[in-house]
Amino acid sequence: MRLDKFLKVSRLIKRRTVANEACDAGRVLVNGKVSKASATIKSGDIIEIQFGNKEVKVEVLDVQETVRKDDAKELYKYL
Repeated sequence: MRLDKFLKVSRLIKRRTVANEACDAGRVLVNGKVSKASATIKSGDIIEIQFGNKEVKVEVLDVQETVRKDDAKELYKYL
């Protein structure tokens, strides 16, 4: 699954266009490397997102195309 779509489906970022812009600005790292929005995400990847002065670091547990809002938190765990 694409990085921008995973960020939207998991609800780490609310909209896919915002996820795209964050990737283009270099604020999203996958396994320690700056990644494009088209990067492929799989289980076990570590995603770091920089929101201004706040940083979020999560591990991908599962990748699904669609998921209900209540189940979105099961796709990742905070580190």
